[in-house]
Amino acid sequence: MDSVAVDRFEASRGRLASLAYRLLGSAADAEDAVQDAFLRWQAADRDRIEVPEAWLTRVVTNLCLDQLRSARARHERAVGDLLPEPLLQGDPMLGPADTFEQRESVSLAVLTVMQRLTPVERAAYVLREAFSYRHAEIAGMLDISEAASQQHVHRARRRVAAEHRGGAETDPAAARRVVEEFLSAATSGRVDQLVAMLTDDAAMVSDGAGLAKRLLRFTSREQIATAARAGFRPTPAKIRLAGGAPVLHIAQVNGAPAVVAVVNGRVRGVVVLELRDGKVARLCGIAAADRLARIDAAWQQLDAVPPVAAAW
Repeated sequence: MDSVAVDRFEASRGRLASLAYRLLGSAADAEDAVQDAFLRWQAADRDRIEVPEAWLTRVVTNLCLDQLRSARARHERAVGDLLPEPLLQGDPMLGPADTFEQRESVSLAVLTVMQRLTPVERAAYVLREAFSYRHAEIAGMLDISEAASQQHVHRARRRVAAEHRGGAETDPAAARRVVEEFLSAATSGRVDQLVAMLTDDAAMVSDGAGLAKRLLRFTSREQIATAARAGFRPTPAKIRLAGGAPVLHIAQVNGAPAVVAVVNGRVRGVVVLELRDGKVARLCGIAAADRLARIDAAWQQLDAVPPVAAAW
């Protein structure tokens, strides 16, 4: 393949990876889908492709749809045992991020809701909301009618709105203060203060330090406060499991403030806090090693990040 064709594909690689990540919720799977698209681009009769960007978008979208329809993906959606892969702020897969809708589409809350959409609803929603494709273009990519595209996007928007009460974007400095206060209350055992910092409809989901067979879900403020206190409470067993005493940092993950637990320079856990009106509306705890590979690699490239808590 000539260098012009390679350059043309590489110019689209970032956008294609962002699309695949939104559809699959996994950076590793997204990279695989983009690589598969490259192989198809390499084998294609490129002289007959009038609009390479549209052709590549269609190929990646359909590769992702094939994966979403696979037996493994259907099983994971049915039992709800998989959380989206968290990404550190600045990761190119989080783009485009010019509008509030684009940034919200990669929040862990919205990515989690999208797991419960049908594959076609998910694809139509992402292509429309995150990439601003017209319904006529979406219809061509998904082999559906324009009216069907509109219906799929409408249903997806309704489902996302019903299950995710997003608020206005929070100033990063204000968000950090909320997280610091929450972390202080959790590590010192002030459960009443934790309860007061949660919205009335707060929710929490966790993969149980990467050990639970099913996701752990908490829907009352008291349950969430108790779980948060337990999660941040140091015990010899936790320290052995983590390979040492974690150092806690605050960072931005998928557009939201997060506590990042680091042991010997390696990311061992992430707790993302989504805020609304100055309170914590949702917590998402992820410690499964296969969900932390990319954020860990990105963490290694950062300059020294001062900890918010020196150690457990």
